[in-house]
Amino acid sequence: MNSNQCSFCGRKRNEVQMLISGQSGFICENCIEQAHVIVKDSVSKTGSSSPAENIDELKKPKEIKEFLNQYVIGQDQAKKQLSIAVYNHYKRLLHAKDENREVELEKSNIIMIGETGTGKTLLAKTIARELNVPFCIVDATILTEAGYVGEDVESILSRLLMVADYDVEKAERGIVFIDEIDKIARKSDNPSLTRDVSGEGVQQGLLKLLEGSIVNVPPQGGRKHPDQKYIQVNTQNILFIAGGAFDGIKEIIERRMNKQAIGFSSEKINKTDEEEYILTHINAIDLRTFGLIPELLGRFPIITYLDKLTKETMVRIMKEPKNSIINQFVELFKMDGANLVFTDGAIEKIVEETIEKGLGARGLRGTTEKVLEDYMFSIGEEKEIILTEDNIFVKK
Repeated sequence: MNSNQCSFCGRKRNEVQMLISGQSGFICENCIEQAHVIVKDSVSKTGSSSPAENIDELKKPKEIKEFLNQYVIGQDQAKKQLSIAVYNHYKRLLHAKDENREVELEKSNIIMIGETGTGKTLLAKTIARELNVPFCIVDATILTEAGYVGEDVESILSRLLMVADYDVEKAERGIVFIDEIDKIARKSDNPSLTRDVSGEGVQQGLLKLLEGSIVNVPPQGGRKHPDQKYIQVNTQNILFIAGGAFDGIKEIIERRMNKQAIGFSSEKINKTDEEEYILTHINAIDLRTFGLIPELLGRFPIITYLDKLTKETMVRIMKEPKNSIINQFVELFKMDGANLVFTDGAIEKIVEETIEKGLGARGLRGTTEKVLEDYMFSIGEEKEIILTEDNIFVKK
């Protein structure tokens, strides 16, 4: 090992600015810069964020939906519309590259409505696996009007920049999922004495982001201040998908459709059977009544809904997806050499307990954890654990 020359290019110490020592050699600043360029080029070529060059490389909506089917059970209508929205987003990106284009393709942002635990966030996370554009999930509940404690709406894009490794060009073709969009609804039509700092003001702040404009984004997110350096991001080609539970939206739809909301009529008795039918009639009028401003709704042309989960669907969710809850716990026990088996009766009992709590599919893990609590505490003592309807006890 010669301490007076670079082990890579052979330059002498007096020919370079610095030599950095390693365990078995030295490297100069020129070789470090060249190696950095090689690594960066290699990552950009092999990375998952390289966009498709032509329409033949794109996965069609049916193929995207088939991928979603592996991880998300049911919700065919939402999966169909989400697949179309993502496919059209890719086509817009390809179309934007065409210098001879005569028609400008505008984006169609999408809003998903469904009760808690029906799979809105899961759909977003799952589709992120299949995409080769930057994708991030942000929560609308942290956003407040400018000047108040919380985060500015521009911080949404700082998350997207982080995912894109601060490559602005890459981030400008990304997809953003805004969760809990219903939590920024206007609280009432009457002006309040106190400011609604996380309601209508946030909706108005989102308008320029959703439609497409050049936005100053604070690199680290959070609150903007005058001395901060900003990154300029053009949101014209960023697709926004929003999701929310919209608790109480069914009653709003019923009132609009002149359905009886009180009393013991046959309609009321069959209301549980009609829930899906009612949601199929949701439109922008209902969301406006709920508290979203018309300007925001105009920027979400596609409105889709997620069905309420039935017992049969919940049982399928426990068993069928690639990363199903049963598969996860079987794998956990297998690591300790224990064989865990769920009978159909045990699965149904877990589902029934979860439905009682009203937590949707999200509650299945918690119920299963409670069922397996004692077995996990004494892990390693039994090599064969068979869960049946009779030998499981769900602690309240």
